[in-house]
Amino acid sequence: MKDDGRNRAATPSLGGEARQLSLADKRLDSRELFRDTREIIITHGDETYRLRLTAQNKLILTK
Repeated sequence: MKDDGRNRAATPSLGGEARQLSLADKRLDSRELFRDTREIIITHGDETYRLRLTAQNKLILTK
């Protein structure tokens, strides 16, 4: 299969089932991340972070 520069990442949705997100040139569109929610929990090693979308359409990452 030929690599077109796009990768797909499976991530859990709010309902617990996996959904596919497209990565093009190491980029991920935030609209795909926040399609069903305004907050995402990210685990990095033993740490947990919250990525939130504000009312002003800004991103805030907190530990």
